[in-house]
Amino acid sequence: MKIGIIGDFNPGYSSQQATNEALAHSIKKSRKQIEYDWIPTASIPEQLDTIKKVYNGFWIAPGIPESISGVLQIIRYAREHNVPLIGTCGGFQNIIIEYAKNKLMIEDADHEELNPDASKLVISKLTCSLVGQKGEVHIKSPSKVGEIYQKKTTVEPFRCNYGLNPEFEAPIHEAGLKIVGTDVEGRPRIVELQGHQFFIGTLFVPQLSSTQENPHCLIDSFIEHVSG
Repeated sequence: MKIGIIGDFNPGYSSQQATNEALAHSIKKSRKQIEYDWIPTASIPEQLDTIKKVYNGFWIAPGIPESISGVLQIIRYAREHNVPLIGTCGGFQNIIIEYAKNKLMIEDADHEELNPDASKLVISKLTCSLVGQKGEVHIKSPSKVGEIYQKKTTVEPFRCNYGLNPEFEAPIHEAGLKIVGTDVEGRPRIVELQGHQFFIGTLFVPQLSSTQENPHCLIDSFIEHVSG
């Protein structure tokens, strides 16, 4: 079994380093033989067929990828073929952009950080930065995320300045990418794809709170679905 981490690895970026560590925590707990590789995003378009054959699940990593189109190709493949996928921070944002482009058919769906003058800013600057913040997340039920957490609220670490533009919340949710976690004011913090075995995006960075003694429950569940 192999997991592909979709992103351009920078060892100095704590959220990416924590991705490796959190996977190691949950893999050790599972006692399964699972390996993981970072897949440089610029290589994806040419290697897509091979990637599909080699990897059993994907983690869309934090950070700004070199090739957004490569990342979106992986997300679409996992979404349409019921392949386990988790996306955190920037991964959450790219899950939403892919869904807007290919499910809602908003071809010019874009990200304010990368293209501030785009006509359809599906991902926009948050009113208040969440970089370095911990925030309470309210989990809706019934939902897969609710089943995983087994509680209604959690406190999670954030590292982001951008999130789902309120203008697109209702269309995204109603089209099947459900908003199942919010902050205290109701703003989206977790999405999951209805009817998919495991397709979850978090605006927060769960890997930052994972430890060897207490692996994060979302990552444990991701591992279970990859190996299942």
